[in-house]
Amino acid sequence: MRVVVVGAGIVGAACAFHAAAAGLDVTVLDRGPVGAGTTSRGEGNILLSDKNPGPELELARLSRELWDEAGAELGPHTVELQAKGGLVVASTPGALAELQVFAARQSAAGVRTERVGCVRDLEPHLAPGLPGGVHYPQDAQVQPVLSAAGLLGAARRRGARVRTGEAVSPVAGRGGRICGVRTADGAVLPADAVVNAAGTWGGEVGRRLGAPVEILPRRGFVLVTQPLPPMIRHKVYSADYVADVASDSAGLETSCVVEGTRAGTVLIGASRERVGFDTAMDPAVVAALAAGACRLFPFLRATQVIRAYRGFRPYCPDHLPVVGPDPRVPGVVHACGHEGAGVGLAPATGALVTAHLLGRPWRGADPAAHRGLLPDRFLTGEGAPS
Repeated sequence: MRVVVVGAGIVGAACAFHAAAAGLDVTVLDRGPVGAGTTSRGEGNILLSDKNPGPELELARLSRELWDEAGAELGPHTVELQAKGGLVVASTPGALAELQVFAARQSAAGVRTERVGCVRDLEPHLAPGLPGGVHYPQDAQVQPVLSAAGLLGAARRRGARVRTGEAVSPVAGRGGRICGVRTADGAVLPADAVVNAAGTWGGEVGRRLGAPVEILPRRGFVLVTQPLPPMIRHKVYSADYVADVASDSAGLETSCVVEGTRAGTVLIGASRERVGFDTAMDPAVVAALAAGACRLFPFLRATQVIRAYRGFRPYCPDHLPVVGPDPRVPGVVHACGHEGAGVGLAPATGALVTAHLLGRPWRGADPAAHRGLLPDRFLTGEGAPS
């Protein structure tokens, strides 16, 4: 089977990695460099801690296993895989009670959770007086661009081809089936399937393929501090982060997320707002993120922020990625809409896409178990987008 993957970010790389491992003939196309879009604008989080029980959490659990396997094959230093664990902290007794209820539901769904009374036992530099939190030992982190490059390198070794600087348009065959793509120079690449892994541009690529999906950009900022001695052991975030991620608001929302890197810098997030593709720097957002981080870790008040970067997360209205074949256009398979969870969900997305391409379960990625991610959930009537 000949497969064209549109998108060389972390999700497209994972699709190529797993499809090539299954023996499929894979070509990856992207109009920009490898990992240059949303992948290059994130923190590389692999999280179970922020997922509600349901299809996304099941995808995250499978991905966590597959990240370990990918790390073993590629080398943990290649992707900078760190099994650091996550610590979610509450600022009030009421917030702690809600967090513990949420964690109990996750535990029942198979996530490892540990209640923490004194959070400073795990993170000595946290602000005093916090009533408690929940530790998630399975949370991890990778360097996202290195990971995308590593997965594509492994796919290449299995025969896949990667072509950057290539914008594409679909080529339709009989019955409206996609039978390939045409590149900007007019060349046609035959394909039995085209995978839409275009991230924030997944909606536009879907439209060009005749299978539109509602993917909207959601802007987010991340601050980077000067390098420091090791001060923060886990990914640490406030309990309101989960609610903010699940919010449908188009307005600005910020919640505190802080973690260290191997290079010694500290990454500070997180913000989210729907402002189209406006790339403007917003000093008010930077100030809000810095203030939140300093409340959580007071030592950061004496630390310099050396840069702030922003990017766009591919937001889907129901906060679930779109993964699977599109019933409107045979040959189109979607793998987009992961919002800020693309790095964490990428390996399982690649496995699930491969399962759909093969038409059978593959390595635990049973398509029937992930029906809630299929694009037909947005279709009504005769297949028009709702």
